[in-house]
Amino acid sequence: MRCMTTPDNAPGTADTAADTSAEHTGVSAQDWAQASVDPQYRAAVVDLLGALAYGELAAFERLAEDAKLAPTLADKAELAKMASAEFHHFEQLRDRLAAIGAEPTEAMEPFVAALDGFHRQTAPSDWLEGLVKAYVGDSIASDFYREVAARLDSDTRALVLAVLDDTGHASFAVEKVRAAIDADPRVGGRLALWARRLMGEALSQSQRVVADRDALSTMLVGGVADGFDLAEVGRMFSRITEAHTKRMAALGLAA
Repeated sequence: MRCMTTPDNAPGTADTAADTSAEHTGVSAQDWAQASVDPQYRAAVVDLLGALAYGELAAFERLAEDAKLAPTLADKAELAKMASAEFHHFEQLRDRLAAIGAEPTEAMEPFVAALDGFHRQTAPSDWLEGLVKAYVGDSIASDFYREVAARLDSDTRALVLAVLDDTGHASFAVEKVRAAIDADPRVGGRLALWARRLMGEALSQSQRVVADRDALSTMLVGGVADGFDLAEVGRMFSRITEAHTKRMAALGLAA
């Protein structure tokens, strides 16, 4: 689900339910020590952190690959810096999993096949497609995690929001893609089609991952902590779709 982050205030994004200024109630008003007494909630958090951790590790690997397509040395250096930030996020998640008594590799393993499959199906063919994927495609997953974070205990919520911090890719991608479209407007049509494909694949993959993990799905549809009800799930995906449309506009692409 998650591989590259885009902050709430990035160009063309919308605020999500995980507004840290919102008043927290129920489990979201508790800390980890209080909330983790519920074994099902604990299992959901381990799944969530495992998915995020593998996503960050995959992001590190992918940025290293994308750097090979970079047209200039300055671009290569910028991606290397971003890759380093993603690996630091992975280390934070790995260490947190260990601290709460979960084996990090075991927590990540259930998500490897789905995430790797998503990236195989959406492998960019060039530098610009890679930038669009990082900014638009992966940001959909980040929006999803922010929605979930609003329902988490305070300790876990703080960690999740911290690792969703932008690594600098948002403004970098917007600048490079818009410049490419200005230089050759025909590029815009191709990238718009690519972004629409990413949107569909990212949403489908997110839904499959959640459906395969009982604790996560229960958290979303209710039954654990302050889980979403089915109507809220629908509203959540509407907000994610709206944020996607705004990101497309920021890139100069039609949604």
